[in-house]
Amino acid sequence: MATELTLYTNPMSRGQIARWMIHETGLPHDVVLLAYGAGMKADDFLAINPMGKVPAIVHRGQVVTECAAICAYLADATPDRKLAPPTDRRADYYRWLFFAAGPVEQAVITRAMGFDVPQDKQAMVGFGNYDQTVSVLEKWLAGRDYVAADHFTAADVYVGAQVIWGTQFGTLPSLPAFERYAARLIERPAYRAAKSIDDALIAEINAKTTT
Repeated sequence: MATELTLYTNPMSRGQIARWMIHETGLPHDVVLLAYGAGMKADDFLAINPMGKVPAIVHRGQVVTECAAICAYLADATPDRKLAPPTDRRADYYRWLFFAAGPVEQAVITRAMGFDVPQDKQAMVGFGNYDQTVSVLEKWLAGRDYVAADHFTAADVYVGAQVIWGTQFGTLPSLPAFERYAARLIERPAYRAAKSIDDALIAEINAKTTT
């Protein structure tokens, strides 16, 4: 029987975030794997996401792109999972979900690419500077189990992915608050299930490229 949700992804992409979120929802879904280059630039996929990048989802005929949007949408689509706080308690939820998608993402990527924003230009960018962004996130996570509530939410998927990858690959410093937060999240069954799928797919890709 056809499912109502399709994930378009590549295992070596931010599609890992979307897969993790889908596993948190428990929704049955199909997966379409797309290769970089021709696969993501094919006309049929460009009709879904004209940016030609993954992840993207189609749920009941509706297209959602951008990882933070996918996380927020899927949380709302599965209210029984309580992956979003009640509507009158969502200030922190939205704030930190989009802080991670905006300032944190920008700060990490510019640092990884070797770009340093001159001090007199920092007011023009959304994150100011790398050290300030890291400090703000660290102070918020210190002493908290989760980002925006007394339980896990979709904001933890996106913020958590940034912290997990950042501390693993060195794009974020290995600060105690980050390490504790990441350690808590990687034990989640949904994270482990999604990660095992993507790790297996990456291993298959690597095996093909080395033979």
